[in-house]
Amino acid sequence: MLYVISGPSGAGKSTLCSRVLDDFKGTEFSVSHTTRKRRKGEVEGKDYYFVSQEEFKSMIKEDRLAEWAVVHGQYYGTSKREIEKKGAKGDLLLDIDIQGAQQIKEKYKKAVFIFIMPPHFRDLKRRLKIRGQESSVSVQKRLEVARKEIRYYHQFDYVVINDELERSVLELESIIRSTRCSLDYRKMEILSILRSFTGS
Repeated sequence: MLYVISGPSGAGKSTLCSRVLDDFKGTEFSVSHTTRKRRKGEVEGKDYYFVSQEEFKSMIKEDRLAEWAVVHGQYYGTSKREIEKKGAKGDLLLDIDIQGAQQIKEKYKKAVFIFIMPPHFRDLKRRLKIRGQESSVSVQKRLEVARKEIRYYHQFDYVVINDELERSVLELESIIRSTRCSLDYRKMEILSILRSFTGS
């Protein structure tokens, strides 16, 4: 199952995804491509695939991306190969922006879409500032974008209000657990059980 995790920058998507990946062994993380510079501590192939603008534009031209967008002046996108390769192994988490989530929704109808919402605008502002990774101008731009993105919550299947980390992790994991009990998810397992009832 493909789980699309989205929401405004600074809402806590990455932190929540990291916790879920620790708790659900075998769950994969879809690594996006980006043209932005690598931040301190980030690892190639784990946090992002860092590529040049030329390479990214080549991927667009060759239709190798499931979604892509220009966010805060940088290109971000998810390759089709990443989804197909890792998704074939089991559950896959995709942490992307609102634009990307909308594109994925058009192509992957059975995906589960989860919106991560900050409890208040001031909390989002504080989180972006304490990151210490961007200029005040960049933070302000992200906040302006967030004012628009927050209004798209109704396009998602679930909303997690990230006001307290442990509770938010529990809510996100509960969504995954409930999906794993759905008829569609357990189709093959159910068929196997039903076949056992037709024997002697």
